[in-house]
Amino acid sequence: MSLVVVGSVALDDVRTPHGQRRGALGGSALYCSAAASFFTRVGLVGVVGRDFPRADIGFLARRGVNLSGLEVADGKTFRWSGSYRGDMNQAVTHATELNVFQGFCPRLGAGHCRAPFLFLGNIDPVLQRDVIAKVRNPVAVGCDTMNFWITGKRAELLRTIRMVDIMFLNDAEARMLSGESNLVRAARAVRAMGPKVLVIKKGEHGAMLFAGRSVFCVPAFPVERVADPTGAGDSFAGGFMGYLASRGGIDGAGLRRAMVYGSVMASFNVEKFSMDRLKTLTRPEIARRFGAFRKLCSLSAP
Repeated sequence: MSLVVVGSVALDDVRTPHGQRRGALGGSALYCSAAASFFTRVGLVGVVGRDFPRADIGFLARRGVNLSGLEVADGKTFRWSGSYRGDMNQAVTHATELNVFQGFCPRLGAGHCRAPFLFLGNIDPVLQRDVIAKVRNPVAVGCDTMNFWITGKRAELLRTIRMVDIMFLNDAEARMLSGESNLVRAARAVRAMGPKVLVIKKGEHGAMLFAGRSVFCVPAFPVERVADPTGAGDSFAGGFMGYLASRGGIDGAGLRRAMVYGSVMASFNVEKFSMDRLKTLTRPEIARRFGAFRKLCSLSAP
């Protein structure tokens, strides 16, 4: 495997203006792995309870995702309940039941430890650091986090960030972590904490890449109907990290193309509830949308 993804695997109860779903597949590890699987060989590391419908993620195995790191523990699967209103840029959390995820201790096999690329979902920064220590000489470590860890375990998070190559944050998290309201200053402050590359996600307003002395921005691909934004950020990270892993290294052009592939994967993800769109997605569809994205951003007349 070229990319190891460590994070949550969940069952979500979601309501949006377009409907609702109960017990839908969710969690950072699932969304990221599903998106990355179109680009490279992925190994998923997570934990579920006895109630998890394992057959529902058979599509990941058929795409070559290694599920040997998915532990089945006694108890119930992590469950999140939330809703979206209006422009659906922010989720309202109604309930979070950690269940078996509360005692999650990532178990990596020999193959996981040799993977050149690693992505850490927004789990406890202490666990993130433990995983990094187990992987041998990775080419790049990508990491996500959330406001809960920024405010509740800031010191531990800062220790982890020093070990990370690529950091993924949304705009609110970047401001919270840095203490800066301006995103350019916030990016400079976060990168001074350790990451060489910073991606700031801005939902329907696209994303920003800060690497070296350059700044690169991509819009969100225009989608006529956003059914469910859940997992869009993790799908973005999956497209981004999966593409980099397929190249085997990091350079300026690769990072920019990774940003576009991240936006493309996120745009597909939001078209249907849960992982329904990622289940049926095909590589030709991704290629066509990548081409449409290039035209969208071109300065030449169509």
